[in-house]
Amino acid sequence: MSVAPIEESQDIDLLDRCSAACGALKEQVAHAVVGQSDVVDALLVTLLARGHALLVGVPGLAKTLLVSSVARALDLSFGRVQFTPDLLPADITGTDVLNEVEAGAVVRRELSFMPGPIFHNLVLADEINRTPPKTQAALLQAMQERCVTVGGRTHRLPDPFQVFATQNPIEQEGTYPLPEAQLDRFLLEIHVGYPSANEEEDIARRTTSGVEPDVRPVVTTEDVRNIGRLIPRIPITDEAVSVAVRAARATRPGSDEAPNEVKQYVRFGAGPRGSQALVLAAKARAASRGEAAADIEDVMALILPALRHRVVLSYRAEADGVKDSDVVSAVRRKLGV
Repeated sequence: MSVAPIEESQDIDLLDRCSAACGALKEQVAHAVVGQSDVVDALLVTLLARGHALLVGVPGLAKTLLVSSVARALDLSFGRVQFTPDLLPADITGTDVLNEVEAGAVVRRELSFMPGPIFHNLVLADEINRTPPKTQAALLQAMQERCVTVGGRTHRLPDPFQVFATQNPIEQEGTYPLPEAQLDRFLLEIHVGYPSANEEEDIARRTTSGVEPDVRPVVTTEDVRNIGRLIPRIPITDEAVSVAVRAARATRPGSDEAPNEVKQYVRFGAGPRGSQALVLAAKARAASRGEAAADIEDVMALILPALRHRVVLSYRAEADGVKDSDVVSAVRRKLGV
């Protein structure tokens, strides 16, 4: 079954601007980052969908540079938090400070809120798994509700507000696993791989030339807000929604559609937020390509990054060397569409 694409002239104009903006963003990011086109595409999907992304990759693959370059190309305010074992929640959210205020001959004390680095449009949570769960949890309310509560008062975060976190998958010493509730807040888990031989040669030349990459703003903050409001209005076929729901349900061991890999190695599968993420990300992917409706192809392309971090594996999976990507790939094959 097909769906009617968006028809309002304002939305059509926004869709054209969205596609053009994505092309301009890719061009600007390429000034600083060599290759990684699939990673950039996934980041753009996350941006358009107003979600959060977890970038997983070994050190030195330009994860931090990639996020900061996107922020510069978007003309958004950018905040960076280096997560360390001694980081406190207040170091992220901000805190109330006591100030002395003179009113004539009277000096009174009053509390004022000092915002933390989270009060930016785009926040890079660098090496998020290096801090204990108590500090990681400081991001939970911010990522879900776009606000933080400090000292009994709730403070709204800027619009737009998105978190891009990085994680090193190979270092275990001094790291803490992310709580499942926090992982579920990330729209996509994006894996950053090694560059090709030619790309690595280009990286070696560029980074040792002494020339700083010139990344210029090409999309205004207002355009980011308008495009973000457009994405939920993008139509999606009933078949694509059905595939998204089937994919999420197939990650659950008790589901009739679950493949053998899920039944053997998964303790808990993706919840309803997984199918929601798939549908919203599919709409954003369609919009990034200038398409006026999302379909099954968009959903299938995003099953892996949208679901693998929502799967909780058993001890047997660890013993057998089975990863979450292996399980979700089995789900994708089982769908057979």
